[in-house]
Amino acid sequence: MANLIQNIKNILLNRNTVTILAVLAGVVLLWFFYNMTLDNAVNPQRVPVATRTITAKEMITAEDFEYVEVSGEFLHNANIITNSNELVGYYVKNETSITQGAMFYREQVVERSELQEREQETLPDGYTIYWLEVDNNTTYANSIYPGDKIDLWLRAEVDNNIVYDEFINSIEVVSIKDSSGQNVFDAESSGEPAILSFAVTFEMFEYLHLIEDIPDMDLFPVPRNELYTTEGAEVSYSNDRLKDLINNYAGFTPGSQTQ
Repeated sequence: MANLIQNIKNILLNRNTVTILAVLAGVVLLWFFYNMTLDNAVNPQRVPVATRTITAKEMITAEDFEYVEVSGEFLHNANIITNSNELVGYYVKNETSITQGAMFYREQVVERSELQEREQETLPDGYTIYWLEVDNNTTYANSIYPGDKIDLWLRAEVDNNIVYDEFINSIEVVSIKDSSGQNVFDAESSGEPAILSFAVTFEMFEYLHLIEDIPDMDLFPVPRNELYTTEGAEVSYSNDRLKDLINNYAGFTPGSQTQ
């Protein structure tokens, strides 16, 4: 036994043996730290993703998301919400949406107090807000959204003839509200559109109010394609013939009213 112990000591004291053991120990340590780093990078973590498309200013409920697994490295580099407590009861930020299957980025989700009504934001000089009464049919099954640019058509009965023509084009929609004044895209809303608001010049505002008081004249919003919404021109009259028609019926002189 004494000889065996002495042989082991001799081996351990051998310079070559010590070098080999040190190299092996280094390899083991490198392997350990590599695997630990790899596990941290690819170790899947559960994150919520939307089960439906959630539009701007909607409240997020527990039914609006489910969980999927993604790599830890991805979460390290992205500002993603992972805790449901930061989602339920919160709202989607103005002028954005969360598509079905997408993760929730922190910059997209806010508390209700942080939501800002676009009517309260600064309008361009010379513009004001006009509110038009609508319903599910005239908004094409509520397919008009804030930020869309639409056209406004006038329908009138003149000398037993029906006139239906484009009156103002490229109007930007500000909001769509239900009969209680709630944004129709909020979770608490009935979802039935009743009021559509958009930005127009003061002169256009005068004409639109005149139409309200003229029998057999009605206004209808007409949505256009996505390219029109994105690249629509400035708000303008489509033709002067309808302006003349309104002037004749109302005995109106442009500029005679102020807002």
